Amino acid sequence: MFTYETADQKEVRRFRIAQFNGRMATVAAGEATVTGFVRAVLEQESSMPPRWTITIIPNVPKDELKPLRPSSRARPFAEDYF
Repeated sequence: MFTYETADQKEVRRFRIAQFNGRMATVAAGEATVTGFVRAVLEQESSMPPRWTITIIPNVPKDELKPLRPSSRARPFAEDYF
């Protein structure tokens, strides 16, 4: 899980909407970019100005699918006569 802290209300709203709709969200923190599903958006009540902690479950990139069988070896019809 990836934990991200912010004080930007617009960003928090975007994460809450992504969590409610079950969509993935992307966070760019420093040089790292994390894309995944939002697990929790928690407000830290003791801080001033208000801050939020967002927990994201990163999406693991899928491996490339290998073909189940070799590709077709069909040649164009004209190649058979030349």
